[in-house]
Amino acid sequence: MSGLSYPEVGATRLGPLPDGYHHLHHRTAVGRGRADFEAAGAAITEFRVHRGSGARVRSSARRADTGTAVRVVAQAGPLRLAVPCRVVWAEYGPARIGFGYGTETGHPERGEECFVAELADDGTVSFTVMAFSRPARWYSRLGGPLVPALQRWYARRLGRTLRRIVAEERERREARSG
Repeated sequence: MSGLSYPEVGATRLGPLPDGYHHLHHRTAVGRGRADFEAAGAAITEFRVHRGSGARVRSSARRADTGTAVRVVAQAGPLRLAVPCRVVWAEYGPARIGFGYGTETGHPERGEECFVAELADDGTVSFTVMAFSRPARWYSRLGGPLVPALQRWYARRLGRTLRRIVAEERERREARSG
């Protein structure tokens, strides 16, 4: 895909993650059963988990599919950062739903990040954020160890946000059926 700022396109889909990058792997349980899995998958692929965590997201499609352009805007006080990404893979399977997006030219990092819901045989619904990245701009190099710490914080925040979204969806389902 043109415009991507790194050569290892698609490495977050099944791994292994490439050498020479900082690696992030965060996994958390967010629910149980098929309905929770489907709610989690929809929240991920419709970018609701990102929006629910406080990020502003603009995308060229309602849901993530290969080629979808995504611009994530994060703001902390007066600091505002808009980062261009492109969905490099999307999966809508019976036990795995999610997508990976890669950095485009102009992003402060180079690399890829994925967001995946998985339904285990025992019914547990897990959310995984996996990424590989390295600085692409002077200010991200200057950030040094702060950048990976912020990435870990954001991955945990996404997990908490998705757990809340799934619980709210479950409550709505139960209210409709009860």
